[in-house]
Amino acid sequence: MNSNEIEIHKELKKYFGFSQFKGLQEQVITSILDEKNTFVIMPTGGGKSLCYQLPALIQEGTAIVVSPLIALMKNQVDAIRSLSSENGIAHVLNSSLTKTEIAQVKKDITSGLTKLLYVAPESLTKEEYVAFLQSVPISFVAIDEAHCISEWGHDFRPEYRNLRNIIKQLGKVPIIGLTATATPKVQEDILKNLDMADANTFKASFNRPNLYYEVRTKTKNIESDIIRFIKQHKGKSGIIYCLSRKKVESIAEVLQVNGISAVPYHAGLDAKTRAKHQDMFLMEDVDVVVATIAFGMGIDKPDVRFVIHHDIPKSLESYYQETGRAGRDGGEGHCLAYYSYKDVEKLEKFMSGKPVAEQEIGFALLQEVVAYAETSMSRRKFLLHYFGEEFDSETGEGADMDDNVRNPKHKVEAKEQVVKLLEIVRDTKHIYKSKEIVFTLIGRINAVIKAHKTDTQPYFGSGSDHDEKYWMALLRQVLVSGYLSKDIETYGVIKITKAGLDFIKKPVSFMMSEDHEYTEADDETIVTGGKSSGTADEVLTGMLRELRKKVAKKLGVPPFVVFQDPSIEDMALKYPITIQELYNIHGVGEGKAKKYGSEFVALISRYVEDNDIIRPDDLVVKSTGVNSANKLYIIQNIDRKLSLNDIASAKGLTMDALIKEMEQIVYSGTKLNIKYWLDDILDDDQQEEIHDYFMESESDKIEDALKEFDGDYDIDELRLMRIKFISEVAN
Repeated sequence: MNSNEIEIHKELKKYFGFSQFKGLQEQVITSILDEKNTFVIMPTGGGKSLCYQLPALIQEGTAIVVSPLIALMKNQVDAIRSLSSENGIAHVLNSSLTKTEIAQVKKDITSGLTKLLYVAPESLTKEEYVAFLQSVPISFVAIDEAHCISEWGHDFRPEYRNLRNIIKQLGKVPIIGLTATATPKVQEDILKNLDMADANTFKASFNRPNLYYEVRTKTKNIESDIIRFIKQHKGKSGIIYCLSRKKVESIAEVLQVNGISAVPYHAGLDAKTRAKHQDMFLMEDVDVVVATIAFGMGIDKPDVRFVIHHDIPKSLESYYQETGRAGRDGGEGHCLAYYSYKDVEKLEKFMSGKPVAEQEIGFALLQEVVAYAETSMSRRKFLLHYFGEEFDSETGEGADMDDNVRNPKHKVEAKEQVVKLLEIVRDTKHIYKSKEIVFTLIGRINAVIKAHKTDTQPYFGSGSDHDEKYWMALLRQVLVSGYLSKDIETYGVIKITKAGLDFIKKPVSFMMSEDHEYTEADDETIVTGGKSSGTADEVLTGMLRELRKKVAKKLGVPPFVVFQDPSIEDMALKYPITIQELYNIHGVGEGKAKKYGSEFVALISRYVEDNDIIRPDDLVVKSTGVNSANKLYIIQNIDRKLSLNDIASAKGLTMDALIKEMEQIVYSGTKLNIKYWLDDILDDDQQEEIHDYFMESESDKIEDALKEFDGDYDIDELRLMRIKFISEVAN
């Protein structure tokens, strides 16, 4: 070690108590001390902040750190103040300060006490601040979360685009850009925008070997699934990300009702509550935070054990950042994402209101997320490839830490199809993105293909023996294998690489993994909500159906009047053995449980004992009664014979939504007398005809009733009559 190196090791020990640097830290610090522009790409948890904190502490002058989040600045300032006896060693300069506080900050900087000044980009645009900073010695400017500069970044902030001009006004000071986002496109953008093409660039590996990646199909029972998962990780810290504030609130409530200590966190809560919830999580007063992405930027909790994405994020960068909050201490970190294509369609719809350029970027980023979720190859390899990093899925560190590797999908030989695909990319002269290439293969025409007259070429439709899904999956795998590449400049255009041209000349075996089927079939449940079959105990289901038939016969009513199918299946899944527990079954309210429940819980109780069944407490998902206020309002106003239209508009519901609420009320065992309303729509004979139909029918499905009456009654009339029928006969 030369004397310089000895020096920084000594300072590292003195300030931070570490005897060794981690990864690239030492090289980065040397570059900064040499007053070179420096660009650092380092994954979350890799020790980025130390890269500028240490040089700032040992150099003359004040270092300016531009950071996008007030919470993050506050955390870092507190951390640095704890290293020194002087409070003034680090300061924040942002809109939250009073005049007196600002005067103190300026005084400490002028006297040379302050080594690190954290500022929001907005504060730097204020002329008085710029004028002040011109008058004091500045050691360097560090731009944290530098991906905010790039509109390709997942967190683009327009005010970041202007930083370069402001820094120029401060004179010739070195710039350090730091980011945890490593897509080549974003890196290029940052260097260009900060005008530091000459920067020393340091890029750490993005592989987090201790994280386990898993994607599950999102079904209607996602809440039970999440509760079961958390209860398997009892007492461990975790974060659940949702896209909307409303979802954050409702998931947090469901967790609390089910005995999990959880708090919500989103931008709609006041600052005090947000800070309180964040502290509760850090201090381990609660296990789980349910949050929008507003959360976690400033979270340095090393032992987050799981990160769940209730909704798929808008880009792989966000996904990487958010999952990166798990297992920072090197211990276990389970990253679980729920995926259904419906969510993607929602996001696309949401984007369609934006300017075209922004839409294009948004769609391109979203397609990468879809590809990640649907891929059947190693997820780690896929992610790292996206960040421009090679990963050997046989020998790489953490190679078996993902669901696809542990449960490999079926593989098929696709050598000939790869050649066909590569030839199409070559012959269409590198003008198309994935969609058009696949359309050319299967012979589907769209405006772009028509404009280039590709549909007149002999190869158009040459791959029609396979479908679009197959070609998309193959294209993704060929990209990751390096035979094709995505062009950075024209984001998304597919080009053939030298390796690809060689493959055409001399094809070798290419084993393609078949993609996951994320079908909507998993999502089907009945109006009242319910569990799709397959996981319920089939023997018990049979016994419960028999009992239901017996009870129904005794009462002279159809079986569905006693309990609907989803309720029976839910009982066979959760094994309720008291009337009280029966309330937690889908579609069973207090009234129904008391009226019919005793024989059912007696049967289940015997069954559980005879078969030594361990009852899954964690599956008794209690609902939060979020709509209970609505329900009460509906029941009271139907008692007052108020018009259904008025009830619906008072609660901001459509007629369909109101009928749904009413169905849930009567199916749970509460009476609703809507005869006053039906008398205006249907005469007595019509009502009797529908009543008799339900009385004799095997099922209460509206589709069956519509078929039976063949257009005599519309869907709302039948649904309202079904409500009247269940209310009179069942409750």
